[in-house]
Amino acid sequence: MNQENRFAVLIDADNVSEKYIRYILDEVTNSGIATYKRIYGDWTKPSLGSWKNVLLSYSITPIQQYGYTTGKNATDSAMIIDAMDILYSGNIEGFCLVSSDSDFTRLASRLREGGMEVIGMGEKKTPAPFIAACNRFRYLEVLAQEATDDEDDSANTPKIQPVAEVTSKEVIAAAILSMVRDASDEDGRLPISDIGNMLARRYPDFDSRNYGFKKLTQFVRSLNLFDIIFEPAENGRGKVGYVAEKEIHRYRPRIHV
Repeated sequence: MNQENRFAVLIDADNVSEKYIRYILDEVTNSGIATYKRIYGDWTKPSLGSWKNVLLSYSITPIQQYGYTTGKNATDSAMIIDAMDILYSGNIEGFCLVSSDSDFTRLASRLREGGMEVIGMGEKKTPAPFIAACNRFRYLEVLAQEATDDEDDSANTPKIQPVAEVTSKEVIAAAILSMVRDASDEDGRLPISDIGNMLARRYPDFDSRNYGFKKLTQFVRSLNLFDIIFEPAENGRGKVGYVAEKEIHRYRPRIHV
């Protein structure tokens, strides 16, 4: 998406730790501008007291929601109502829903039906239905570890720890192989940016960082099935990366996903 696209960042304080807030907002800036920044919870609870300084530092608006009945999560309802109000306002192009709760699955689906780009973020415990309902999903632990590795920057080798329960590397490799064989140009090459976009649409949880690699090019190279070719961009600014099947693999039977 365009870097100027506007996002509403809605955070479920009951299911997210304040230690992730910087990584959440940094990740959103890769897709656009955080126009709305709201967080939902019962702020009379001592357990949410640690959020106070964080909210002030990052200019996040806390939305108070009392728990009217034991065992019922009123916070979810408040966040859903706000999301629909923002959707109908027509002031944004996307949402970032931050929670590890499957209760937001239908909300994510409804926002996508309304033409919104939906980025989900949550911990590794996030249920699969919520992940699948988003256009993209990012694991908070992976974002935090990547930032820590960048700050340390003591080695060139990726140090991000892979996430255990994501779409297997073998399935992703087969999908890329199919893409290159079906959609490549006359030279058998496909822009790596196209591959990244197609993988994101097919597997919402796909992120090269989930497999221990900071860049998609590093992940693709690790599969040992493809050559990566860089050529000058047509506008003369920078280079464009292309993926081609290695000659040794090119005439093997197709792998079906």
